[in-house]
This record gives sequence, structure tokens and C-alpha cells, in this order.
Amino acid sequence: MTLTDLLDDTGLYAGRVWRPGIGPAVVTLRQGRVIDVTCREVPTLRDLLERADAADWLRMAQGSDIGALAEIAAASRSARGADALRLLAPCDLQAIKACGVTFARSMIERVIEERAAGDPARAEEIRAKVSQVIGDSLRDLDPGSDEAARVKSLLQAEGLWSQYLEVGIGPDAEVFTKAQPLSAVGHGADVGLHPVSQWNNPEPEIVLACNSQAQIMGASLGNDVNLRDVEGRSALLLGKAKDNNAAAAIGPFIRLFDAGFTLDHVRAAEVSLRVEGQDGFVLSGHSSMSEISRDPADLVAQTCGAHHQYPDGFMLYLGTMFAPIEDRGAKGAGFTHHEGDLVTISAEGLGALVNRVTLSTSAAPWTFGTAALMRNLAGRGLL
Repeated sequence: MTLTDLLDDTGLYAGRVWRPGIGPAVVTLRQGRVIDVTCREVPTLRDLLERADAADWLRMAQGSDIGALAEIAAASRSARGADALRLLAPCDLQAIKACGVTFARSMIERVIEERAAGDPARAEEIRAKVSQVIGDSLRDLDPGSDEAARVKSLLQAEGLWSQYLEVGIGPDAEVFTKAQPLSAVGHGADVGLHPVSQWNNPEPEIVLACNSQAQIMGASLGNDVNLRDVEGRSALLLGKAKDNNAAAAIGPFIRLFDAGFTLDHVRAAEVSLRVEGQDGFVLSGHSSMSEISRDPADLVAQTCGAHHQYPDGFMLYLGTMFAPIEDRGAKGAGFTHHEGDLVTISAEGLGALVNRVTLSTSAAPWTFGTAALMRNLAGRGLL
């Protein structure tokens, strides 16, 4: 599947491209061509999303044609060097936040990780026990409801209560910092695993693009690379499990909301995952947004409001129901990545986000931060 297969010809897309000898550019798509619309009005993608007329502005913006999307996507997959032509993550100054344990299936897997203390060999036995008691009883629960409180009491009586169940069915969502502004990688880039991890997996997710007023401006795809053994040892290791070099992928573009694409389309989206290993291993799965336990609008409200502001907006991973348990080696060991795995995350209307797996220590280091961006834009006369 190519990047363009699932893009909508009528969709309004915004993204970023690194242009050799120039730097980062804000771009849109028109009839399969990538158009650079960077200007003093919109020097960053953050500035575009802050506009009340963002969709109309992007639709009418003048710009320069920098090439066919297919060609730039191909260049992204082979890009080497900091000044190579490539697609970037479609965000720049925004905070990169994520919500966890928003689906019943992933909720159960988090309990298993915790009980296994990061040991995949114990997971199969614990999974059988937990599933026998919990089953599908959590699937239709409204988090924070009286019924959820009753289920909590039952699980506590069985000795199965967990901090992951607390954020899964309790009143408060889990919201954490996934990565730093400008550190996410885009389509075609390597994604990184911390070298201490021996049990990990991709997490295919919808990522909402929100402005500083917590308005949801559009949606993209993301891979919330997950280290199951590190977080399983202790929830206090969440930062080490989640925020590493090249451990957050977003892309290929943000599809802006308009008359043809709204939050209801996000609520109904089907997110597909395919992992192709160099050893011949193939894994497929999907995450149905219709099964999310918390509404995306509620997750945004729990992230940004009077309690916490984001003056440059934020990207918000919504969580996944996909937690692969298929054995990839020893029986009962479950799934874990191998270096060289090709991960494709796709959804109708949002395209395909493709990345190859390596170690965070081997991925291209993150060197272009906020200061570098400001100097670059100032040098181009855009600030």
C-alpha cells in the first residue's frame, strides 16, 4: 500500500516537507502535487491551525509546486542526511501528548503487563486468568459512571484492580507527554526502540491536531511506539518507555476538518496495521475507533482547559485497541519488534504512515529544535 492509496481527492491536507538548502516548509496537496504555502502569514503549521479560517486559507493559498507526492514520498523512504528532501511530521511547535488505556482490549493488556512485571514469558498465563474474570465486561462501560464504580468494587474483591483499570474506567483519563515539540518523525523515517527493551510493539492511533483554544482542527495517523517490558516493570518508567529518539511517528498529513471530514468521521474510523519483518513474519490488525471507551472530545477537554494551556496547540494521540499477542518465536513469548520491521499504519481518508524500525540509538539524532527553527525562519524573512 502506498501513501496515496487512501487519501481523498476532495480532502484538505496540511503537512511539512524538508526542502534541501531551505529548511522546513508548510505544504498542502493539490491533485497529487505538493504545494509549498509557507509565507509570513503562515511560517509554521502551528500558525495555520491558529487561524479561525484555517481550512479556507489553505484552500485558497498561493504557493509553489515542489513535486509529485509519490516522488517526495519515495525520497522520504530513502532520505539520508539532515538536508535530504523528505516528509516531516505534520506538526512543529505543538506539544505532543497522548492518551493511554482508552480501549477495553488494550486496558486488559496493560493489566497483564503490570502483573507480568515486564516478563513476556509470564504474560500468557496471566492473560488467561485475567480474561477469565474480566472477559468483555469492560467493553461497554462508561468511564466514571456508577456502573464503572460497581465493576471496580468487583475487581478489587477479586484482587485484580490495577492503576490501568483506574484510568480506563475511572473518571480521569491518562494523558501524558509522548514527545517534545519538533521531535516527532514523519512518513518514511525510521522509528526508534530504546535498546534496553526486549518486549515492544507498535501502537496504531488517530492523532488529533488541536489549536491553543483546544479546538480540534483535524486529524492524522500516529505510531505511539510502546516498550511493554519497560512500562510493565513500573508505571513510573512511562517517560523512559515512551519518550525516546524517533519513538513518535505522525503523518503523513493532517486532514483538516471541513464539510466533508469531521470529528464524526474520526469516531467511526478504522485504523489498520501491518508489520512486515525481514524474517518473513507478517502481522496484521486493526483498531476500530467506534470501540473507544472515552469520546475524543472528552480526551481533548481533559488535556487542555483552565487547568492546563498550550499556547502553541497540541497533537493528541487517542490510544489504540491493538495490542499484538501473536507469538513471534518461542511459544508464549508473544510479539516483539525486530530491527528492520516495516510498519504501515493506514486509514481511509488519512492515507498511510510507513516507518522502519531501528534502535533509538541508531535512528537519526534529533538536532533541529525550536531555536534552530526560529533562526531558519528569520533567515528566510518569514518572521
